[in-house]
Amino acid sequence: MANIRDIAKLSGYSVATVSRVLNNHPYVSEEKRAKILEIMHELDYIPNAKARDLSSGKSKHIAVMIPYANHPYSEKIVSGILNAAFHDGYKVTLLPTNYDPKVEKRYLDGLAAKAWDGMIITSKKVSFELITRYLKYAPIVCCEDTGEFPISCVSIKREESYIDLFTSLKEQGYSKIGLTVGRAETVSASTALVIDSYQRILGGLSDKMLVRNCRSFEDGIAAGLHFSTIKELDTIVTNGDDVAAGILQSLNQDQVKIIGEENLLSSRLLGFSTIDHHLDQCGEAAFHLLLEEQEKTMVIPYTFIQRS
Repeated sequence: MANIRDIAKLSGYSVATVSRVLNNHPYVSEEKRAKILEIMHELDYIPNAKARDLSSGKSKHIAVMIPYANHPYSEKIVSGILNAAFHDGYKVTLLPTNYDPKVEKRYLDGLAAKAWDGMIITSKKVSFELITRYLKYAPIVCCEDTGEFPISCVSIKREESYIDLFTSLKEQGYSKIGLTVGRAETVSASTALVIDSYQRILGGLSDKMLVRNCRSFEDGIAAGLHFSTIKELDTIVTNGDDVAAGILQSLNQDQVKIIGEENLLSSRLLGFSTIDHHLDQCGEAAFHLLLEEQEKTMVIPYTFIQRS
């Protein structure tokens, strides 16, 4: 099998010049580059990727920590990351965690061992304090507000979107409003925000008006069966378009106003309103922040999409 010295000997150029061509170094004449590439082609030479990465100190390979592989939140934010990474020639490894802190720490240990050039954390169970300890090994970007911790982040205006939504509903005369959430508010900042916003604007939130552990279309079907038993219910605010679509298997929009989240295909097909937090833009921004390798924060605005 041919190696870099064979190419240097056949081309008449130094090993250093061949190495510069392999690493796309700009300071090589086109004549030299063309001849070296021609010889590589004739020898069917494929560069050793690991050796090249060690030489450059970069693998152009990042990791993305996600809670679930088959969740609309993960799919949309990952889509934004992948689009940006592909454009810049980066490989991406997805790391599902199921919110298991032991699994999350194991992935962080992999980052410390230089398995990837950097990591984007879309959602997590471990603390920001723990994540901060790994910044000395490689850049990390979180897709949520990291507060006073020195971690780059891209956040969405989730609290503002909920406050505005509940205020608007109240002003329009809606008062019997059901709510679906995913994880418990004790472990999920998103759940805590929506419940707090509901209570601040609308008052108390009774148990019958709240359905927990909703993440999928099937969970929405179960929530719809529950809400169908509540008289005079006029609105249901859900934590996802697919959950809202499931609810509409038991209720229709003539009976109750349905509001989803994240502007997925289901909301467009079924024609219900939704809050779009632009998670794909959040993913793209997170990737670009990772390459900057300096602490920075960004906030992505939301859009409320009104459908009849």
